[in-house]
Amino acid sequence: MPRANRRRRDDSELDLGRALGGVQRRERYLDGEWFVRPVSGAASGKAYRCPGCDHQVSPGVPHVVAWPADGPWSDATALGSRRHWHTACWRARDRRR
Repeated sequence: MPRANRRRRDDSELDLGRALGGVQRRERYLDGEWFVRPVSGAASGKAYRCPGCDHQVSPGVPHVVAWPADGPWSDATALGSRRHWHTACWRARDRRR
């Protein structure tokens, strides 16, 4: 018999802190403020396309996830605007044009 004291979660209750595995921080850059969260290699099981270099962020590779801070981070539009970056690409983004 399943345990009755476990709460079910749906997509609207997604907690980014637990889902991505890092501590969220707010960073300011030339193009505005961003929420940035590091993702450990163990927490990344999917491939993503890095917008900085346009190469693949392979599964198991530590990286960062960033999204605009101009709205609540739990807003559906902010969740849709998250991007997975190589850590070095994110740090170098102000030096690229």
